[in-house]
Amino acid sequence: MHAFLETLKTQRWDDHRYYHHSLINQSLHLFSATSFLCVYILLFWDPATAALIAWLVSMTSRQVGHFFFEPKGYDEINQATHQYKESVKVGYNLRRKVVLHAVWGLTPAVLYVEPTLFGLMRPWDGVAGFFHNLGLIWLFLGLGGLAFRCLQLWVIEDVQTGLAWVVKIVTDPFHDIKLYYKAPYRLLQVGVAQELALRHH
Repeated sequence: MHAFLETLKTQRWDDHRYYHHSLINQSLHLFSATSFLCVYILLFWDPATAALIAWLVSMTSRQVGHFFFEPKGYDEINQATHQYKESVKVGYNLRRKVVLHAVWGLTPAVLYVEPTLFGLMRPWDGVAGFFHNLGLIWLFLGLGGLAFRCLQLWVIEDVQTGLAWVVKIVTDPFHDIKLYYKAPYRLLQVGVAQELALRHH
């Protein structure tokens, strides 16, 4: 158990120090984490709607911070290039995220053309039915993404690394709130323009 907790601690620290320099990104993560907590509660009553909120609000705000506001140049603090950080990223680096989000973005079109999703679900009826089925697809896409990367890490590294990463992802909302609850206030102090300038360094 001690080794597992140390692995989890290392993954959390590497994620924070390598990928959360920008106060804009930290603030977006705070927003994302808060909405994810609402999603966790809603999962017990309406999984489809919870998945819609998770992907459209929580995941989108989270990834916008990484793609558009996090600096991609040389990391002076950690003495690491962006390419190095991407290569050692335990979870979904930017390239893997592009693939995952491309699949996510295509699912509405696939569901529209194939209302039963090739016989896997009841056909949708009307707008509400379409979004209900889409939410269920996105729920399984999220769970599948977790399981797929966990198995990859199990093969590439070991089972402990994979399981620790899953625990990290599931508990990230709680951890992000703990780390970044002051980020919006600090952003107001520093100024958005100055933070945006960080993006080009």
